Amino acid sequence: MPPALAWGFAGVLIFMTGDGVESGYLSPYLVSMGFTEHDVALLFTIYGLSAAVAAWLSGALSDLWGARRVMLAGLAIWGLLQVGFLLVALPARSLPLMLLFYGIRGFGYPLFAFGFLVWVVTTVNPGRLGSAVGWFWFCFTGGMPTLGSVFAGYTIPYIGPIATLWLALGLVMLGGAIALGGIREKHGNVHAATADKHPLKTLFASLSIAWEKPKVGLGCIVRAIDTSAEFGFLVCLPLYFMHDLHFSLGQWLMVLQAIFISNVIWNLLFGILSDWLSWRGTVMLGGGVGSAISTLLLYWCPTHFGPGHMLPTLLAGALYGMTLAAYVPLSALMPYLAPDDKPAAMSLLNLGAGASVWIGPAVVYLFEPRFGIFGVMVIYAGIYLLSAGLAWFLTLDPALQAELDSSRRAVAANK
Repeated sequence: MPPALAWGFAGVLIFMTGDGVESGYLSPYLVSMGFTEHDVALLFTIYGLSAAVAAWLSGALSDLWGARRVMLAGLAIWGLLQVGFLLVALPARSLPLMLLFYGIRGFGYPLFAFGFLVWVVTTVNPGRLGSAVGWFWFCFTGGMPTLGSVFAGYTIPYIGPIATLWLALGLVMLGGAIALGGIREKHGNVHAATADKHPLKTLFASLSIAWEKPKVGLGCIVRAIDTSAEFGFLVCLPLYFMHDLHFSLGQWLMVLQAIFISNVIWNLLFGILSDWLSWRGTVMLGGGVGSAISTLLLYWCPTHFGPGHMLPTLLAGALYGMTLAAYVPLSALMPYLAPDDKPAAMSLLNLGAGASVWIGPAVVYLFEPRFGIFGVMVIYAGIYLLSAGLAWFLTLDPALQAELDSSRRAVAANK
């Protein structure tokens, strides 16, 4: 872990724990309040659209303001909109108000977390960058939803779901204070040299780079595919497991924990290993092909074995978490597809990350009524294979690849 950014990693872990508290139970809780599954899918889709826009802005605004101010904006948005969601929308049981408050709250976590990721990739030695982004995703998924769902599993039986959401707000504020108060590294205060003179040009350079450097655009699509199924699972699988297969809430949370505990561990391991192996190859084979296989197993195992035999389902969940982690090196690869404008490349990467938050639920919203859960899982497996094909084309300039290889050898020699 880069020592100068250590407090930032700790803050992201705690912030994302608070953000992930709701991930394992909010969908079935809203259904129990009288909302339809279709309503819930729409709510999560709107939330995801907000997150997609904010994820893109995290890189573009880092050019304009510096990463620290972007993180502060995300923290403020999350806190204010969570208060509105809990004090106004939920007590009124109003879908329009929930779409307003919860939907706009989707701007919060990408600005905070992905603003910090931009800070990381513009600071760390490229020979260690795979490891650094591995640490970022270790903290990100360690919080949301791994520790978040564990936290919810302990607190809901004692204080109930609403009080748990209030505690989540406290965790988010604590994580933000630790990160923003603890980091002393100066790159987070730096903005692009031309930002003050040409703010709109600076902002939209993060979109134009998609056709100026097509490989960056392909990387954005691969990143969108990466976690799209994960966010779709949080909408449809709790209902499928508990309503159709008769798993208990505790059993479903165990499956979710198996997915993300495995994912947390392998985020770090694949980040480190990719510095020695291949950023692109790890994404293509471990991520694309591996996640297609594990997605189908995550459907087949619980359907075949049921709640009476948990081990195969837990192993399938752990395998899915492992293969999902193989996409981690994409965060190291993307800035070097556009080495002269790394924040713009990271904006496209983060746009893909944010897009996955609405693409996943949108697949459920569009296809589950007609094709059922099996059809949805097949679609997810198919787009994972598509991402493997796209990753084949994410090659670096030979001279830059040689420079990166030299940097890695230098890091190894220093060790």
